[in-house]
Amino acid sequence: MSDHARIKGHTVTRTVHIEAPRASVWEALTDPDVMVKWFGDGVGFAALEPGSTGSIDWEGYGSFPIEITEVVPGDAFGFRWSGIPADKLDEYSTHVRFTIADAGTGTDVTVIESGFDKLPGGTLYRRDRLEQNREGWDVELDELVILLEDGAE
Repeated sequence: MSDHARIKGHTVTRTVHIEAPRASVWEALTDPDVMVKWFGDGVGFAALEPGSTGSIDWEGYGSFPIEITEVVPGDAFGFRWSGIPADKLDEYSTHVRFTIADAGTGTDVTVIESGFDKLPGGTLYRRDRLEQNREGWDVELDELVILLEDGAE
């Protein structure tokens, strides 16, 4: 597995290497039918284009609204999402951006989640959210690696 997610300033960053083709990685990051195999228990959005809205759901936690902000096929995918279960995006949302790049015989995926410094609730709340999401990206991206590498065999 790759390095753990880390907190730098008010962002969470992690890069993982996956021995899978770039096209497969892109599909896993952006196709709701594949996303649910590693990220959330339910994923849906109206279309794969900026401005499109939807949600990522976790059983036992609730529904987290998202709004897609960036789609560069095969390269980058970004969205804002709510840090707490909610009906719509509000001031508690942060921004997630995935970038993918060829690396040797596989693909590197980098996630950067930002915007924690703009959250209401003060320093302690922001630190808690940063730490929770840092741990979350460790779990979720490990699942992405397992899905794509085991599935490729």
